[in-house]
Amino acid sequence: MTRANRAGRDPGEPGAIKIAPSVLSADFGNLAEAVGEIASAADWLHVDVMDGHFVPNLTIGPPVVSSLRKHSGLYFDCHLMMTEPGRYLEAFGDAGADSLTVHVEVGDTEALLGRIRRLGMRAGLAANPDTPFEALDPYLDQVDLILCMTVFPGFGGQEFMGEVMDKVRDVRAAIDVRELAVDLEVDGGIDELTAVRASAAGANVFVAGSAVFGRDAPWEAVDEIRRGASDGALR
Repeated sequence: MTRANRAGRDPGEPGAIKIAPSVLSADFGNLAEAVGEIASAADWLHVDVMDGHFVPNLTIGPPVVSSLRKHSGLYFDCHLMMTEPGRYLEAFGDAGADSLTVHVEVGDTEALLGRIRRLGMRAGLAANPDTPFEALDPYLDQVDLILCMTVFPGFGGQEFMGEVMDKVRDVRAAIDVRELAVDLEVDGGIDELTAVRASAAGANVFVAGSAVFGRDAPWEAVDEIRRGASDGALR
C-alpha cells in the first residue's frame, strides 16, 4: 500500500519508476517557471536543503518551499543535508513538504524518522557514497525511502560514482527479501545513461539536476531519463 503524506499528494507505488528533478540546478531567478516546465513530465520534485555545515554549501529553506508550494502540486521530496535536521522538521512540514529525508551520518536516526512520520510525512534515510549498507540496514523497516548518494553531496554537476551500485544492490536485495514498501532513490550524476546502470542495480527513484534543468527542453530530458530507467529495469 502507498503511504500518502498528510496533504494527500500521492507518492506513487513503492518500487515504481519515478523521476525527481532537483531544483538545485534550476534557475533560482525563475524558480516557479522552471518547476512548471517539468510538472507534466516529473513524478516528484526533489528539494535539496543544505546548511553549510553537513555539506559545504547553502541552499533553500522552508520559506522557499512554501513559496514553491503555491505554484506546484508536485510531490515534494525534501532532502535535508543538515547537521541538526530535527530543528526544522515541523517548519518543512508546514511549508508543504511531502517527505523528509535525513542522513544516517548525523545520528539520532530512529527518533528523527519517528518524528517525521508522526508529523504526517513520509520518512527517508540517506547515506553518503562512503557510508556502508550496514549503517542503513537496521532502519529499513522504519522508512518509506532509502537514498543512496551517487556523489558526495554539496554541489550539482558532479560525476556519477558507479561503485555505489554495490550498495544499491544490497539495499534492493534487503527490501525485496523483507517485502518492504520502500522506494530506493539515487542522487548524483544521474542522466539517461547512468539511470540505466542505477535501475539495473535496483534503484527506482532517480534525482536529476543539471541533466534536466540544463536542457533547453527539460521535460524531454525527464522523458529520456525515464526511458533509460525503464531499460535498466529489464536487465
